[in-house]
Amino acid sequence: MSPLKLLHNPRCSKSREALALLREQSIEPEIIEYLKTPLDLATLDRLCSALQREPQDLIRFKEDLAKQLDLHANDTRPRQEWLQLLAQHPVLLERPIAWQGDSAAIGRPTEALAEWLETLQR
Repeated sequence: MSPLKLLHNPRCSKSREALALLREQSIEPEIIEYLKTPLDLATLDRLCSALQREPQDLIRFKEDLAKQLDLHANDTRPRQEWLQLLAQHPVLLERPIAWQGDSAAIGRPTEALAEWLETLQR
C-alpha cells in the first residue's frame, strides 16, 4: 500500500494536531509542506477524487487572498479554473489533508481524521 501523506502547514495548529494524532497511532506520514512545494494540477485533481469533493470545496474562503481574489463558494467558474487557483495559490488549500491511495480526509476537525484512519484499518 502507498505511504500515508499529510498535506501539512507547520504554522497551523490543526495541521500540527493532525500530525500528532498520526504519530500517536504509530503512523509516520510522508509530510508534504504544500506551501513550499505546491501541488500540480494532476495531483490536485487526484486529491479531489480521493476526497470525493470538487476543487472549490477545498478553498479556504476566509483567507485574505480569497477575499482579494473575490472568490465565493457559489462561484460557477469551471472546475479547471478552481484547480488552477489551488495550484497557483496553495495558501487557499484547506488543511490538513491526509491521503493514502484513492482515499483522503480533511483533518478539520481532528476527529474526522481519526474516523478516516479507522476506516483504513478495517
